[in-house]
Amino acid sequence: MTTLSNDLTLLADDHVLGLLSETEATLIEEIIQRDPELAARVGRLRDQLLPLDLSAVPQPVSPDLIDAVRAQLAAATPAPAPLSSPHPANDPHPPRRFWPAVAAASVVGLALGFGAGWQTPGPDPVVVAVLLDDAGNPQAVIEDYGNDTAQVRFVADITVPDGQSLQAWTLPSPEIGATSLGVLDGARPAFLDFDDLPNPSGQQLYEVTLEPLGGSPTGRPTGPIIGKGFAALQG
Repeated sequence: MTTLSNDLTLLADDHVLGLLSETEATLIEEIIQRDPELAARVGRLRDQLLPLDLSAVPQPVSPDLIDAVRAQLAAATPAPAPLSSPHPANDPHPPRRFWPAVAAASVVGLALGFGAGWQTPGPDPVVVAVLLDDAGNPQAVIEDYGNDTAQVRFVADITVPDGQSLQAWTLPSPEIGATSLGVLDGARPAFLDFDDLPNPSGQQLYEVTLEPLGGSPTGRPTGPIIGKGFAALQG
């Protein structure tokens, strides 16, 4: 990799700061082992922070302060980019936005339990799926919250050709079949808002494909698979 994606550098920075969950930290460590450029960035940041680590005296954080910072973030941070409606593909109706106020997040410190590189829309995810390409390289991560909402973040540079769209999918069961979670506005972080799917389960398949502009015309995956993976239960 010659140029690090912005999402990946944010995740790496949050990892050094200790802001990632165990699942996210494991993922970024695997990427660091394969990517010398990212490993060098992480090493430089750790060296820069070492004097602070050695000199800092632990201090308790007031719950009132944490609540106040969270309230300021919710009021001041803009919502993420909107996501096209997942059903049906090429639907002319305007997309719905998912929890724009709750989606606001920024790096505010370990005491808040989250970082700028990974936004959490509320509860902890029920499952997390790391999507890999055919060579086994991580391409994206999907967190499914079990309430018809999920989040996708890309950890590799992905080029979307003109006239095509990325689309996220899951396979809740063979009976239901592959179901769209949303047509994505490029390879950028997005919240997925869908309807009437059963709660996710361990080993449930998730994938992102390259489809015609606006999404699959059949309602099923038709294009090349960018990445796919099986969900791991959390907690």
